[in-house]
Amino acid sequence: MIDFNGIYKSYADQDLLVNATLRINPGDKIGLIGPNGAGKSTLFGMITGDTPPDKGKVQVPQNARLGYLKQQLPENAAQRTVIDFVADAIPELNDLLAEIKSLEHEVAGSSENSDNKLRRLGELQHKYEALGGYTIKTRAAVILSGLGFEANRLNDYLSEFSGGWQMRAGLARVLAASPEIMLLDEPSNYLDIPAIEWLQRYLRSFKGTLLLISHDRYLLKSLTNITVEISNGILTRYAGNYDYYEREKEQRIISQKAAKLNQDKKKEQIERFVERFRAKNTKASQVKSRLKTLEKMDDIRIAVHRNNAPIRLPDPPHSGSEIIRLSNASFSYGENAFKLENIDLTIEKGAKVAFAGYNGTGKTTLLKVLAGVLPLESGTRVLGHKVVIGYQAQEFSDILPPEQTLFDIMRHALPHGGDMKRLRAVLGSFGFTGDDVDKQCKVLSGGEKIRLSFARIFINHPNFLILDEPTTHLDLHTRESLQKAIREYKGTVCLVSHDIEFVRKAADTIIEMRPPSIKKYYGNFDYYHEKKSQEVKSEPTEVIKEEKQSESSSLLDPKQR
Repeated sequence: MIDFNGIYKSYADQDLLVNATLRINPGDKIGLIGPNGAGKSTLFGMITGDTPPDKGKVQVPQNARLGYLKQQLPENAAQRTVIDFVADAIPELNDLLAEIKSLEHEVAGSSENSDNKLRRLGELQHKYEALGGYTIKTRAAVILSGLGFEANRLNDYLSEFSGGWQMRAGLARVLAASPEIMLLDEPSNYLDIPAIEWLQRYLRSFKGTLLLISHDRYLLKSLTNITVEISNGILTRYAGNYDYYEREKEQRIISQKAAKLNQDKKKEQIERFVERFRAKNTKASQVKSRLKTLEKMDDIRIAVHRNNAPIRLPDPPHSGSEIIRLSNASFSYGENAFKLENIDLTIEKGAKVAFAGYNGTGKTTLLKVLAGVLPLESGTRVLGHKVVIGYQAQEFSDILPPEQTLFDIMRHALPHGGDMKRLRAVLGSFGFTGDDVDKQCKVLSGGEKIRLSFARIFINHPNFLILDEPTTHLDLHTRESLQKAIREYKGTVCLVSHDIEFVRKAADTIIEMRPPSIKKYYGNFDYYHEKKSQEVKSEPTEVIKEEKQSESSSLLDPKQR
């Protein structure tokens, strides 16, 4: 059992936790949610002992085995092979194994006190087995395979992999440890959809206590039975998953507002009484009593979300019914490198298309081809009548010049300097008004950065949006706002996202990458998933194995994302 009792924690002028109390029982599966910077990772730090509270007490079971997925790997991890790094998930096993080998050597070389030594050896071997020491390497290999690592790469050094794949290995290490208490901070970062689905299946069978920080609603809805929200310093527990939280949140806010209104009225009545009778000796005891009542009142804090302006996409200009067409199109990064061949694809007006597939199967590459960023080697790319493209690269919000203002970003996007009045109007339509235009990019939140990215796109009136990972760095409510905006947008959208719930709610067509080709599914994500399951059941085992090998054929080349 983990107990938070009267916890206070502040950084600078921000109260992260104010008189927070929470009990976590063994076996609880908790989704920890809240705006970016609200204190979710701080709560994890208090459980591990890395972050002490300013006030209050955190009680964690002694000797409980913790597994904590952090956003960076341990030092020197890159100098180890993938399988050794993951299999070395329980440090205690190394000490046990060393003592077992030492005792085995002693027992083999001497008969003195052999009974005691054999008894001790049996205890150590039993403990080693109970911790999974005899099977951990096999378990590590299974987990790595589930997360997308190829069997022939498990003995490669971590330094040979990209940062995203190194983080996958870090996640595999935590899972392989089978801890009693598992703390996962954004485990789906860097995972593609197949790996996220595998992770969900794996964690559903986890018997210990799970605390999950995630912006992935698919995981929050399917894995958790309790939701804990941190917002404006308040820690609020909901007895259900994310769907339950959404239903109960609004009703709880209504109740809190009513209670706050009653409390304010009572305070006002007390203050009026005190002010009126403070100077009268006959009322001194009553005044004193009411002042004590006032002092004992804890202010009711309403756990409302930060007021992020909703994302609204302007109506697009008119275009033809066919937005873009690729005919017999081919592209490659060079001889013996990744390639797409003989692609035939037509995107119709108003379609909301999501590209699916493993990392390395060319989703980003195909988006760049559609956007005209990458030229075809052969075949044709035909843009429809009056089609204007708005392309957002995956890395755009990460490379915003920190010292530039919103005004600077927008001015550079305007053709020939453009109309400054329209610049301000477009910024205003995305929630930036008044002095906001003078904000520097370095102070923007994730939600503000994505709204700026869209404002930059819409300065040129597009009707065909091409979006590569638009949900990166967005909190849950901004993701929901964006998916609603895309669904209601009257133009055409092609996107790549690893957020299953986002794809499910935003897209009506799925295109699966099957290098060197593609396959189009005329339905949403659930339809695609159903059809894929039917295809897998009907295909021979050899074909499935061969296809999976080709789908994960490259882990390292960033051009093939």
